[in-house]
Amino acid sequence: MASKISPLKPIFEFPTSSEKTHIKKSISNPLPLLLPSLNFTITSPRAAVVHSVKSDRETQVSTLPTQVSKDTPPSPASSKTVLVVGGTGGVGQLVVASLLSRNIKTRLLLRDTSKAASLFGERDEESLMVWKGDTRCPDDLDPAIFEGVTHVICCTGTTAFPSRRWDGDNTPERTDWEGVRNLVSALPPTLKRIILVSSVGVTKFNELPWSIMNLFGVLKFKKMGEDFVRSSGLPFTIIRAGRLTDGPYTSYDLNTLLKATAGKRCAVILDQGDKLVGEASRLAVAEACIQALDIGSTEGQTYEINSVEILTIAG
Repeated sequence: MASKISPLKPIFEFPTSSEKTHIKKSISNPLPLLLPSLNFTITSPRAAVVHSVKSDRETQVSTLPTQVSKDTPPSPASSKTVLVVGGTGGVGQLVVASLLSRNIKTRLLLRDTSKAASLFGERDEESLMVWKGDTRCPDDLDPAIFEGVTHVICCTGTTAFPSRRWDGDNTPERTDWEGVRNLVSALPPTLKRIILVSSVGVTKFNELPWSIMNLFGVLKFKKMGEDFVRSSGLPFTIIRAGRLTDGPYTSYDLNTLLKATAGKRCAVILDQGDKLVGEASRLAVAEACIQALDIGSTEGQTYEINSVEILTIAG
């Protein structure tokens, strides 16, 4: 059974579309997320960000406390009901675990529903309801799945190049384009927000080096998915992640120990305009998705996110 975790205070300040300054935030102390029998914690000394990626730009800095009290009461029940699609992937696992730790009603849409219990433990349907379905198959998206859902976080995806994850027609076209299109088409007009996890570089898939990553169309199809979300008329936020790093790593053996750590990359850069190039910790991406739900200014916006090392000041 998962332990109770104290809620995180917001660690991001999303830039508005008119802001061009990179915003970097420390997520170093701590970002606790729990799955059954698996503790996910970032622990590192307090640190301060002293420069942004571009040295001529100042950054805004925040740190989180180094310890979380075991006596901290759980979060009060939330009025939100969040449907997570792709909840057994690397980012999706962290999204679900963090939603549950915040006492937010969560629903999962999974191709294999047996994975839910092994990842998130046995829970009552009030806190976690699991539906069987495949976004690639429109007939699977029963309207009952979306009854009462206020928000959706879509973390679906596959590999850019042919791999075992393509088995069963799990290609970028089927997952990042057709799956997203089918999901969005099935969502009710009353939805308060859909958060879509996408990728940096989607607007430049015909340019080097992005064209190499796009050899099998992953960036093109992600961009098509983004555009369909934008044209849907639904409130949305799009989070374009850099190359995903750190645990939990997706695996065919879900009993493999999952390790979630941002390592030394404990600072977050948020920007707009598809200018960022780099990596993004799955922890940071998951947290950005959840926090965007409650920040009104993120509606209708697209953000890129990277994780970088922070600079420490001796003494």
